[in-house]
Amino acid sequence: MSNDGVILVARSSMPSFEEYTEEIKGFWETHWLTNEGAEHQLLEGQLQSYLGVPNVSLFVNGHSALEGAIEALGITGEAITTPFSFASTTHALVRRGVTPVFCDIRRDDFTMDPEKIESLITPRTTAIVPVHVYGNMCDVEAIQRIADKHGLKVLYDGAHSFGVTKDGRSSATFGDATMYSFHATKVFNTIEGGAVCYRDSSLRPVLHKIRNFGITGPETVESVGGNAKMNEFCAAMGVCNLRHVDEEIAKRRKVLARYRENLSGIDGIILSVESGTGTQTGVATNASYMPVVFDESVCGVTRDEVAFALAKRNIYARKYFYPLISDYACYSGRFDPSKTPVAQWVAQRVLCLPMFADLDLDSVDMICDIIRSLTK
Repeated sequence: MSNDGVILVARSSMPSFEEYTEEIKGFWETHWLTNEGAEHQLLEGQLQSYLGVPNVSLFVNGHSALEGAIEALGITGEAITTPFSFASTTHALVRRGVTPVFCDIRRDDFTMDPEKIESLITPRTTAIVPVHVYGNMCDVEAIQRIADKHGLKVLYDGAHSFGVTKDGRSSATFGDATMYSFHATKVFNTIEGGAVCYRDSSLRPVLHKIRNFGITGPETVESVGGNAKMNEFCAAMGVCNLRHVDEEIAKRRKVLARYRENLSGIDGIILSVESGTGTQTGVATNASYMPVVFDESVCGVTRDEVAFALAKRNIYARKYFYPLISDYACYSGRFDPSKTPVAQWVAQRVLCLPMFADLDLDSVDMICDIIRSLTK
């Protein structure tokens, strides 16, 4: 709980002030603040090692990284994705001229349902863009089998999956590429930032041109690129936070376990399948979020009523993801949310409770006591 008694849904992990200032003090000697300086290069190398991937390209934020990956992979036409995600996933496709085709999700882990993918494939389909949700991983094996069968690219939106592993393999190692967001509220943050992780080293110069105006030399501009470089201050924050990320994830897992202990077994309160079991067998979560689905017909209270009751106690949960992307005003008349009924049902009932590494367990107990008092 914060000093003013307010509990927010998320709180940024940060190194000590002394650690960060030690990391950045050299900037006052070099005056190199951006354009792929020493900290930028250091962080890329450290992330390659931590994530077990041969290539990492840093970006100014996760959305720019996602757009860059779409362009670099040559994704055109249609891409099968999920409406149960943050706006960025679909917006990135649309902004790159790709038509999103929405696939429904699984009710137990909220990730794309592989059994629904093949019926959505058309001659215009070039890629599958699944989303790892809340620290749950997609069924990467099933998705890859479908992609291989139909000659499709697989680009994962891994904004929620930094530090998540499947059978000991980082989430970054699946598909053709994975995008990470390093936004301040994520498990690992660089204040603002993002990255694309990929196997094919030929993508590195392509992504470099995309994030740096297409510039390849002092007097050479080979393509029409944008400006999406991570600055040195953000890279330095990443270097510091990476030293502590495993400890942060361990703390978050304790918070997640306490929530599950308190809320499991209550009729009408639906929790995501537990990490390492069921559709998440072999998965070690990063405990990035604590989603709870309230089936009001059973538990007797709606998601909105729970959120209001918590807010009265200065506890701020988030209806995340709501609304469903296919319900956004900017896409009015373009998509039919009823074609993804599971995603629609979950979006109308899901609430993410406060979750961060330093959330004390007494506060978790208090939040759960409030929720239990509202149910039948």
